[in-house]
Amino acid sequence: MIGELAALGAALSWTVSAMLYGKALQQTKPISANIVRLSCTSAVLLILLIVVAGSVGLGNLRLDVAVIAGVSGIIGLGLGDTLYMVSIKLMGVSRAVPITCTYPLFNLLWATFLIHEKLTVSLVLGALIIVLGIWFLTYGKENGDSEGQSRFLLKGLAAALATAVLWSISIAMMGLAIKETPRLNDALVINTIRTATIGALLLTLSPVIDRQRDFLKMKKGTLVTLIIGGLLALGLGWFLLAYSFVGIPESHAVPISSTTPLFSTLTAIALLHEKVTARNVLGSVIVVAGIFMIFLG
Repeated sequence: MIGELAALGAALSWTVSAMLYGKALQQTKPISANIVRLSCTSAVLLILLIVVAGSVGLGNLRLDVAVIAGVSGIIGLGLGDTLYMVSIKLMGVSRAVPITCTYPLFNLLWATFLIHEKLTVSLVLGALIIVLGIWFLTYGKENGDSEGQSRFLLKGLAAALATAVLWSISIAMMGLAIKETPRLNDALVINTIRTATIGALLLTLSPVIDRQRDFLKMKKGTLVTLIIGGLLALGLGWFLLAYSFVGIPESHAVPISSTTPLFSTLTAIALLHEKVTARNVLGSVIVVAGIFMIFLG
């Protein structure tokens, strides 16, 4: 039960962080936002790690596990989360989040076609259901979208799907690292390493990837919003997912964590005042149903 609750807690953390990102991205660029949230969150996590586990926690981690954690952060938090913010900026939270949360589908597709696991009826049906849900979320003509807005939706769809692929790779690598050291302290260390690695890398590359130094010119309110969102998503959310891998199999934890669309649709309506239609709500429900259908087999 602890593992399931941890995975659900991750979904709730990511829901709140998505809402905060959506608000902050109205005032800044995705890459600038990612630099700020990753660098600031990394600093907080490193301090927390030293207080909780001490330097011993870092020293006890095997080098190969630390490398896997670092690469996982670069793929998922660097590339994936930047595209995630792009999709939110282009499509809004209520549309982007359900599509990005199709990452369990890609994990299973790789298991089927690369590791040659058995292709089941549930997998095929789940994939078709997810595609249907994405169509509901991105087909905008009935929602009164203009031709220009429809082009934004297509770009947002591409960014969201790319995010899902990158997240699935990152989660698989993190799961591998956790299996090598299945302890609570190690889950905290692994999550801190994956966050700090990409945080330091983005900060180092900032003169190239954010030439206008927008991350240094950010308004105080936007800065605070991103830091809180980063702590919830990267600090609490990813730690809870990592910890859930200790208690339950990855195949059980991942679909539970991907229920974020159900919560994000409600928060987008209540707090971000996005125009959410019945089609958006139905699409979110269909995507989540497809994800769970995949894991029935």
